[in-house]
Amino acid sequence: MSTAAPTLLPESRLRSTGGTPIGAVLADLLPAATATRARVRDAALVAGGAVITGIAAQIAIPVPGSPVPVTGQTFAALLVGASLGARRGLLSLVVYALAGMAGVPWFAGGASGAGGATFGYVLGMLLAATAVGALARRGGDRGVLRTAATMVAGNALIYAIGVPYLALSTGMSFGQAVAVGMVPFLIGDALKVALAMGALPTAWKLAGRRG
Repeated sequence: MSTAAPTLLPESRLRSTGGTPIGAVLADLLPAATATRARVRDAALVAGGAVITGIAAQIAIPVPGSPVPVTGQTFAALLVGASLGARRGLLSLVVYALAGMAGVPWFAGGASGAGGATFGYVLGMLLAATAVGALARRGGDRGVLRTAATMVAGNALIYAIGVPYLALSTGMSFGQAVAVGMVPFLIGDALKVALAMGALPTAWKLAGRRG
């Protein structure tokens, strides 16, 4: 394995932490011959990730008895993290969250602002995109089973923030919040994981970069 990748940013160069090699993510395959072009590329990727998440959030289906809709938002956030890596994935979701808090109507179903019952899921997506990006840089998106584990971990982190926030903001018990803010979405999450299991390893194979 090469120990240097001149066209990539320092974040995406192969290096070792505790003996574990860290490699590229899909976004690193985009050419950037100079440091300036790399910064421009990364800025575009960060903005694009935020926009993709905002667009996906407009796919919102109400769930009877729950203030939380089914959306494409979480799936997009996880794919952004896996494709861009931890740093760029986090920045994308920070841009998404701050713009939504400032009034851009691209939270779920065209909502905006902070403090709503579902805002905890947005906060959870920041953590999830970072974790998924870090796992992807360690090969967590290169194979079917590894991709499944990476996506499951990302979803778990979203719920770890979103469900307690839902309980606190609505006065529900934690059990009630789990019942209306997590359980109805598990089947959909499984379908999203299945899609990622096919899409991400296939993208690497098409790029000729097998893990």
